[in-house]
Amino acid sequence: MVDLRDKRAREIHDAIGEVLMQHWDPIGLADVPEARREYDGYIAPVYRILVGSRSEQELIEFLSQTASEIMGEPVVRGASADHLRPLARRLLELNVEL
Repeated sequence: MVDLRDKRAREIHDAIGEVLMQHWDPIGLADVPEARREYDGYIAPVYRILVGSRSEQELIEFLSQTASEIMGEPVVRGASADHLRPLARRLLELNVEL
């Protein structure tokens, strides 16, 4: 039972990470294989939103703030709410049940 739960947790982690890398990617690393895990530090906060409030707006705010403040980029590609809305919806479509 624990092994199945761990496997499912890894699948969820990987799915969120893939969406962040392919559809958020504020510093343009999607085509750099060595950077595959660059956004892993943001998976847990996204997961908490997905299993908690499930708020599209909260996801948008988190990703926008992260892109512009935490990553130190004043104007970051993909940091606007219009750009992030489809990404938030894509994340909300993920099955994050353990």
